[in-house]
Amino acid sequence: MTITPPALSVFQTLESEVRSYCRGWPAVFDRAQGSYLHDEDGHTYLDFFAGAGSLNYGHNNPVLKRALLDYIERDGITHGLDMATSAKRAFLETFENVVLRPRDLPYKVMFPGPTGTNAVEAALKLARKVKGREAIVSFTNAFHGMSLGSLAVTGNAFKRAGAGIPLVHGTPMPFDNYFDGKVPDFLWFERLLEDQGSGLNKPAAVIVETVQGEGGINVARPEWLRALADLCKRQDMLLIVDDIQMGCGRTGGFFSFEEAGITPDIVTLSKSISGYGLPMSLCLFRPELDIWEPGEHNGTFRGNNPAFVTATAALGTYWADGQMEKQTIARGEQVERALLAVVDELGGEGVGFRGRGLVWGLEFADKTRAGKVCARAFELGLLLETSGPESEVVKLLPPLTVSPEELDEGLRILARSVRETA
Repeated sequence: MTITPPALSVFQTLESEVRSYCRGWPAVFDRAQGSYLHDEDGHTYLDFFAGAGSLNYGHNNPVLKRALLDYIERDGITHGLDMATSAKRAFLETFENVVLRPRDLPYKVMFPGPTGTNAVEAALKLARKVKGREAIVSFTNAFHGMSLGSLAVTGNAFKRAGAGIPLVHGTPMPFDNYFDGKVPDFLWFERLLEDQGSGLNKPAAVIVETVQGEGGINVARPEWLRALADLCKRQDMLLIVDDIQMGCGRTGGFFSFEEAGITPDIVTLSKSISGYGLPMSLCLFRPELDIWEPGEHNGTFRGNNPAFVTATAALGTYWADGQMEKQTIARGEQVERALLAVVDELGGEGVGFRGRGLVWGLEFADKTRAGKVCARAFELGLLLETSGPESEVVKLLPPLTVSPEELDEGLRILARSVRETA
């Protein structure tokens, strides 16, 4: 397929230079359904990006769309701040019955605002309020959002520099396998905590992603996560799991930490919690941590009722019977086999892969190659993005609802793109 970039247009003349994804995908998209997008010129693209993980159930999922249209057509509440509404009640009841109770999770639910970074800011603020301390520990190559508090616990130097001011009260520690197994887990972290001369202020909390999506698809081992949870308990620190991109089934279970058998003190969710790409986020926490004063943390759009409607439909449709987890794991095995074949074809030199469920990364020693692979894939009708601190990883993030045939199609295009950018 030959792609002709759109002519100089309002996007280039009026929109800010800060735009990014559109630079790698020079098309004007018009329609989308399931695993595919269509541009104004009639080209079709298989989507292995899924709204950066916001479209786990595909574009314009018919079940969710029907629920949303019915709600709008009956003049259901759209904007409600944090008022009680029938849509919010239905979501909370469904979330409790389908997600929390079956997993024996005792969490209270907070609606902090419509985006992931809103949830992270709320989590950090609450942890500091509960413990009466300022310091937060994060991990190398972490990404937690673009507002100032979230940036302070984000590792990427380019994104941090955009703040324009010092980012304080956050301390990075080595993520799992940062030293290639040469240093025992948490040796440095625990030594600093116990040494009164280390200069590390006692942290209120530790925030972690079980799989670092933007950081390069770095997968934490279950035993590492269990050791981290134990360290937090022993050292009187709260454990925050940022499940904004990896939650809602991306790694298999509804929460990405289920495999490790841990129960974080605080969990953040966003992206695919609405199921339809509508802005929505949650901050979940143990009941004893709910020491907020009314209105102490708020936001005009924290009550996105259309998102409650689609979220309720998504939970009832995909999470009531346990089949989604099994399907995602099976699709992940399909991806793993294909990536192994790509690596084998290259002789295993200068390339590797890693992932869980339906999030995978193909890493190249030549740090320019991942971008070239993604560019060629776009020309062939496949949307992929890069990740990692130097954009050295091709990131695969297809919808969880992708069919085996669609997955095969995309993986063949990926293999061809790798072959043609050698």
